[in-house]
Amino acid sequence: SKPVGALEPERADKFAERYRGLAQEYDPRAGEAAGLPPFHYGSHYSSAGAVLYYLLRLEPFTSEAIRLQGGRFDVADRLFDSIPETWRSCMSNMSDVKELIPEFYTLPDFLRNDAQLPLGTMQAGNALGDAHLPPWAASAEGFVELHRAALESEHVSEHLHLWIDLIFGCKQRGRAAAEALNVFYYLTYEGAVSLDTLGPQQREAVEAQILFFGQTPTQLLSRPHPRRRRREASGPQPQMFSRPDAVRPY
Repeated sequence: SKPVGALEPERADKFAERYRGLAQEYDPRAGEAAGLPPFHYGSHYSSAGAVLYYLLRLEPFTSEAIRLQGGRFDVADRLFDSIPETWRSCMSNMSDVKELIPEFYTLPDFLRNDAQLPLGTMQAGNALGDAHLPPWAASAEGFVELHRAALESEHVSEHLHLWIDLIFGCKQRGRAAAEALNVFYYLTYEGAVSLDTLGPQQREAVEAQILFFGQTPTQLLSRPHPRRRRREASGPQPQMFSRPDAVRPY
C-alpha cells in the first residue's frame, strides 16, 4: 500500500521534506529558470540497472553488467551479495528504492554463483560467491518457494489493488501521487520531454537516463482499482469440462 521509499517512517519524512523544498523552488512560469519539478525520489523502483544488479550471476545479464562498467565487474562492495543487506539498504538508503524482480518468486538460480564468476572481494575481506539468504531460508529453492507463497497469499491478494494504484493507476501522477509519497524524477514519466526537440548530445544523455535509471510505466487507470473479491464471494468457479475424467486425446 506504500512505495518502497515510504515504508520506513523516518526516511519517508526526509523524502517528504525533499519534495516540499523542491516544490517551493519550482515555478513552471519561469521557463528555463523554472527549476526541477518536485519529486520524492531521484532513483527509481524499476530500472535496467536494478535488474543487472540482481541478475549479475546469470547470462546474458553478466555480460551486460560488465559492459555497463566499461569491460569489468563493478567493485565488489557495490555488487549484489546479500538479501538481508539489500533489504536494509532499501529501507535506509536515500538513493535506494528498488522493488523486487520476478526472479525472486520464480528462479533460485540467480542467487547462486554456479558459473564461479570472479566477483571480487569486499573491503571487509569477504569474497563474493552465492548471495547470502535470510536466516529463515535454508536454500535458494526454499527462499523462492516461501517468497512465492507469500506473494500468492490471501493477504497480498486483498491489498494488490493498492499497489496497482501506485504503479499503473490513480496514485501514479498528480496530487494523489504527491500525497502518497510516490513522485519520481520527472524524466522517468512518459511524455515528460520531447526527444525530437533536443540536440544530439542532450538527447543521448536523456535516453541513457531513461534506459538505465528507470522509467515509470504508462498510466492505465485514473480511478482507484477495485479490491479483489475473495474466492468464496465470487461464486462457483467456472469449469471447462463437467467431466474432466472423460476427456480423451485425439
